[in-house]
Amino acid sequence: MRNVINLNQDWRFVREDAGLPAQLPRDWERVDLPHTWNAVDGHDGNGGYYRGKCWYAKSFETPRQPLAGGRVFVEVLAAGQQAFVYVNGREAACHEGGYSIFRADITDLCKEDGENLLAVACSNENKSSVYPQAADFTFYGGLYRGVNLISVPEAHFDLEYYGGPGLQVTPRPCEDGGAVFELVSWVKGADENFTVLYSVQNEDGEEVASAVRPADQTKVSVYVPDAERWNIDDPCLYTVTATLQRRNEACDEISVRAGVRSFSCDPEKGFCINGVWTPLRGVSRHQDRLYRGNALTREEHYEDAWIIKELGANTIRLAHYQHSQDFYDACDDLGFVVWAEIPFISVMNADPAAHENCISQMKELIIQNYNHPSICFWGVSNEILIGGISDRLVENHRELNALCKELDPTRLTTIAHVSMTPIDGPMHGLTDVESYNHYFGWYGGKMEDNGPWLDHFHQAHPEICLGLSEYGCEGIVTYHGPNPACKDYSEEYQALYHEHMAKVLDERPWIWSSHVWNMFDFGCAARNEGGVAGRNNKGLVTMDRRTKKDSYYVYQAYWSREPMIHLCGRRYAQRAGETTRIKVYSNQPSVTLYVNGKAAGVQNGSKVFTFEAALEEGFNRITAVAGDLKDSMTLEKVDKEPSIYVLPEVNERAEGVANWFRLAGDLDLKAPMEFPEGRYSVRDTMEEISRSPEAMEVVATAVKLATNMKVAPGEGMWDMMKSMSPEKMCQMAGSMMPEGFVESLNAKLTRIEKK
Repeated sequence: MRNVINLNQDWRFVREDAGLPAQLPRDWERVDLPHTWNAVDGHDGNGGYYRGKCWYAKSFETPRQPLAGGRVFVEVLAAGQQAFVYVNGREAACHEGGYSIFRADITDLCKEDGENLLAVACSNENKSSVYPQAADFTFYGGLYRGVNLISVPEAHFDLEYYGGPGLQVTPRPCEDGGAVFELVSWVKGADENFTVLYSVQNEDGEEVASAVRPADQTKVSVYVPDAERWNIDDPCLYTVTATLQRRNEACDEISVRAGVRSFSCDPEKGFCINGVWTPLRGVSRHQDRLYRGNALTREEHYEDAWIIKELGANTIRLAHYQHSQDFYDACDDLGFVVWAEIPFISVMNADPAAHENCISQMKELIIQNYNHPSICFWGVSNEILIGGISDRLVENHRELNALCKELDPTRLTTIAHVSMTPIDGPMHGLTDVESYNHYFGWYGGKMEDNGPWLDHFHQAHPEICLGLSEYGCEGIVTYHGPNPACKDYSEEYQALYHEHMAKVLDERPWIWSSHVWNMFDFGCAARNEGGVAGRNNKGLVTMDRRTKKDSYYVYQAYWSREPMIHLCGRRYAQRAGETTRIKVYSNQPSVTLYVNGKAAGVQNGSKVFTFEAALEEGFNRITAVAGDLKDSMTLEKVDKEPSIYVLPEVNERAEGVANWFRLAGDLDLKAPMEFPEGRYSVRDTMEEISRSPEAMEVVATAVKLATNMKVAPGEGMWDMMKSMSPEKMCQMAGSMMPEGFVESLNAKLTRIEKK
């Protein structure tokens, strides 16, 4: 029978390209898996992180085979971003793609007796043929999901087909309340003496269907009467087991879980599951944690899922790559509808080998995760037009969509458009449903632009199922104030933004899905804004999972069915002024506020309750009550609020914009923009502009003033931005740009001659 041996303990590791070891190195660092060498520098704010080749090594004994002809496989659950596997000095596998399972048959490389040396070289260096090419997150390196040995008899279920489980289950609900389970397994090394026994068991472990097939004709359908449905509120799971039998002996066995459900999307009605129209409202999730990077345990994956469940969300977009089987299992268990995708993101590389890598990663994603009932959508790309559009890019999307349909006709395909993707154009109609990433109210425009834009698209394309795949803004729990504003990075502005967005979505059930960007703060070593470098701070929860920001409770008030109440602003603990604004989030119809034990007001309303309260000198006890629910906090009345509450760059930015215009005082900003030949302009790409230090300095200053982000060749998110023009970037920023800013930038650039 199959034997899975965990190899996660006691590895040797070196953070350099030390070369293939001839024996187990004694001077390398001892580590256990999961492990990443970027656990700290991947988000510590020092401006970069180690991207190179590192080595792991471990000794193991050859598993004993009870019968002749058995095979031994090494299974790597993920290795960022490329991996080379060696056994006893000989290459066993090479894998490109940092997020999926891969295996290699190492039988002929192992010694019959004694210890073997397993060595793995991992690299997170940039490679033109491997996605992601450029993205707004850290590409962690390492063996961050663990390694197994798998010992099987000569006849066994296939372990080599794109890392899949060897068993595929397709449950289809019937009108009579039952379900047909279409079963197929793949067997290697068997002859006419072998059969495959299928068994379907319910959650109580009772067999409810079975079948037997010859090992060379394993496809069969079985009927389960009165089949319970997998749904969001009651995610019923069946266990399907395939046993490879040789006469009276079981030789190999595999089990997977499956769920019976139907789902669809409609442009006017949104998402439907099991015949019930259910708007999908949830979050996106990255897989890393503070000072652990992406090397998470199964328990940590489940903890993330429970935090999202407590929010009241019913969907998760697992961005921007294949996630751990542990997290997909958690989504199956807890009833989340999942959007799963590959890292075809931001920039398409024209290298034909890169497209083949895209295809390979899509095959791995679908084949390895086919049986998870939580997954309803395969995502083909994210914000890919940042790198520009071409006929080949459009054709690549058609190929990926066709591949998804070939491998899995039961699920829907989707795409996440960058905000600047035109409403009309060749990128529409490529997938079953579509979504946009919009940051109106943060990177461009006003938060009030979101609803009208969605309505306009819906009117222009009534045939397209439209979703909102990303939206959000930074929230840093240090910053506070009575007048929150865009780009002040305050916890209050983030909460205000999400109050608005929750209402926008609640009023539009036809939006098939929405996903907050992001559930948790995550690592992005290239970022440096808001006073917290190395991270994207748009999470509803901090990266260490310790602090739920006020914005978390906005959605809990809208989405959770559990009674809740939350007092906002507890970290805005010292306040000046005769009165202060106090907000309460609750899904109850009425809230009473008490200050120092005295009633300060009663409000009837929905979700967001706002009170003006007078504070006494010194400390004040604030209590919010809704029925049996209570929440309390302490505020101190002070003469002057701490300076730490305001990010210094907020005032500096306003002064910088004013100074920008003062220096441009001799320019006629009302004159039509000109683009003289041989001189720079806002229509040149950032890469072209970077050839002139003078022009690059002008543009870098403009980007910093407009977005508070630093841009420099070869640094930060340069790979994402280099193909864009300042004109296009300003269009994305929309009304955030002061009047005349683009014109003044162009006027400054046209003074600089191209050499």
